[in-house]
Amino acid sequence: MKRIWRYTKRLLLLGTLMIVGLLLPVGYVETMCRGDAEPKAYTALIAPAHHRPESRTLMTYPEWDIVHAYEDYARVINTADPHDFSFFQSIGGFWSSLCSLTREASKHGHVDGETKQMVYVIGVSFTAELLLKAAYEETIGRLFTALRGAERAPLDDVSARQASAYAEFLQQVPWYKWDFQTDEEELKTAATGSLRDQERRFALGTEYGTKAAYADVIANAVAQVGEDALTLRMIVSGVNAAYFDRIRDVQVVGDHAEGLEIETPRYRALTHLLTKFAEDEIDFVEIAGNDDIMFTALSANTAEPGAIYSRARQGADDHRHLIVVKTVDLAARLRSLSDTGLILEHIHDY
Repeated sequence: MKRIWRYTKRLLLLGTLMIVGLLLPVGYVETMCRGDAEPKAYTALIAPAHHRPESRTLMTYPEWDIVHAYEDYARVINTADPHDFSFFQSIGGFWSSLCSLTREASKHGHVDGETKQMVYVIGVSFTAELLLKAAYEETIGRLFTALRGAERAPLDDVSARQASAYAEFLQQVPWYKWDFQTDEEELKTAATGSLRDQERRFALGTEYGTKAAYADVIANAVAQVGEDALTLRMIVSGVNAAYFDRIRDVQVVGDHAEGLEIETPRYRALTHLLTKFAEDEIDFVEIAGNDDIMFTALSANTAEPGAIYSRARQGADDHRHLIVVKTVDLAARLRSLSDTGLILEHIHDY
């Protein structure tokens, strides 16, 4: 009994240390990343029922940072192996960007408790996932890669393709709606008798099975509280209502002296729409009741004037920059991006 109790205490201590370690970044952000700017008052044109907190244009990024991490991972393993991906760089990038975003948020009304909780939960979950993946891929995974040799096994290519498809899926749809079970079945079908394929089948099959079970839990929880709104409203100028008759999923819902009020999809679809509107010389007056918005852009430069945060992308020779602009300046900025060597990546709604 003494031996059992001794090992139990060690496990409890180890579990406690792991929990504390995972929560340390949260404590750092909460205590060291506070901004002291006062938000400037703005009188919105859109009805209050369609307002979204302006700070959420910043706080949507942490979820996208995770999406970008999966994109980076997919790029790396397309030609290399999982242990070539820097898991710790992705973890550090998440928390350092969140620190910069939290400081900036003070200019836009700070961040409400519910949003903070959501961001911290996904951050801790993401950190735990990558730490577990790193622990495996840097040890057992690396060993089986060495035993495989330079030539890739069939499941190396299958898993790379699956990772790319998953990263693309996340651009518009929540992760828990991905069909992990189909990926697991594909591993079984495509596996050969090689040592590397059997190891990939076991390792990735276990990962997919775990995520599938967790996804069901999250999907049921979301069903209880309801999904976030899939549309938002904005006011645009320099265009007549007839223009939108040929734009799918966009509706004109009102007319103001400053311009037309329209309702559009959110997420990745919104980036494509706003880009098209800007190209067609349409300007933005207000989006979701806000006069500031953030977008991310890519360039070869390590830093960009006015960017609140910049970092290198893994598997690519460029850097991502987080840039906040006035809503009324967004269209002109989008039209001039190429002149400044920037490539638009994503416009962050609220």
